[in-house]
Amino acid sequence: MYLPSRAITPTLETADFWAGTAEGTFLLQRCDDCETVIWYPRGHCPACMSMNVSSFDCAGNGVVYSFSITRKGAGAWRDSGPYVLAYVELDEGPRVLTNIVGCPVDTVHIGQPVKVVFEDTLEGTAVYRFTPR
Repeated sequence: MYLPSRAITPTLETADFWAGTAEGTFLLQRCDDCETVIWYPRGHCPACMSMNVSSFDCAGNGVVYSFSITRKGAGAWRDSGPYVLAYVELDEGPRVLTNIVGCPVDTVHIGQPVKVVFEDTLEGTAVYRFTPR
């Protein structure tokens, strides 16, 4: 369940990404000069500093790289525990910080295959999370 603790405010650099989430797509960027796959959306390549970056639709598949189980939240998240905070390594290369949902928290493990899912924020965007595949 999406509990907004603060609204998602797209910037010029992230607007395409957040618009894509509302349509059920997970966009990554690639440097057109050095071919580095980029995460988090930005206007330049962090590897070579080129401004020549373009977006592409990521398949949304990956594996759990690392994770932590939070059993008790705070504030707006007080009653949401337990939940899994994880780094997922996408098939395209980058690692993204996210939640693992759709399974008991004690079944999550490093190397577990996962896929992206989206939860509508009712604000014109969607939150991306990952679930076992």
